[in-house]
Amino acid sequence: MNQHRIRSGRALRIAGAAIGGAVVAMLVFVGPAAAATGTVHTTSGASLTVRSGPHTTSTAVGSVADGASITFDCQIHGDSVVGVYGPTDLWDHISTGYVSDAYVYTGSDGTVAPLCGGSTTPTCSTSGLGDPNTCAQAVSWATSHETTTYHADYYNLCDHVVGLAYGFPASGSTTAYAHWQAIPASYKHAGDKNVPAGGLAFFSGGAGHVMISIGGGKFVSNDIHGNGTLTETTIAEIINTWGKPYLGWAQPWFQYNH
Repeated sequence: MNQHRIRSGRALRIAGAAIGGAVVAMLVFVGPAAAATGTVHTTSGASLTVRSGPHTTSTAVGSVADGASITFDCQIHGDSVVGVYGPTDLWDHISTGYVSDAYVYTGSDGTVAPLCGGSTTPTCSTSGLGDPNTCAQAVSWATSHETTTYHADYYNLCDHVVGLAYGFPASGSTTAYAHWQAIPASYKHAGDKNVPAGGLAFFSGGAGHVMISIGGGKFVSNDIHGNGTLTETTIAEIINTWGKPYLGWAQPWFQYNH
């Protein structure tokens, strides 16, 4: 069973300043530092391989001992790795190369350092997928169809719901888990919980589950707040309420169109 880190949000610091004899509270938002630290955990006692790039096929250029502390200046999305803290496609850049974040305790499931090489956080895209609706249109569909009233079209039909959001009459997959398995690896971000608006978040456990991101860590999901409903939720609520392990997010690739 994977161990889960505690997600740490952006820090909020309250500072006091004396102005005219009075103390005025100021809110200062503190983002990720330029560098971050973590602790290597492999459970087996084996060293963690350092590679020349963020890929399992990249050349091994060294190793870091189990239990060692590391400092990394940036992180990057690469090959997905299942480890103590995985699955995740995040890799940490240390002075000698890259190590998989799946074996590094950082206190967060997401990024804790800037993305390497000026990279940007992945965005939702329907480019080349043939989806009738864009990511923005799918988000608009999801939010406009939120309801606490039972609808037969939503009950136990999570994969059907996200298909509807993207303008399909059906998803083309038998279950959410089957949908995840069918999506080509190039469209998936295993273990990554930083899901852009329009991205599809998948879970395993039985038939699995899928829901659509509306941005800001919020999602629209069926059934979580009542059978046949369509309401806003979070990844943590799905995990804690239904006990379904999180798989990762994917671009809106549908079997119906392939």
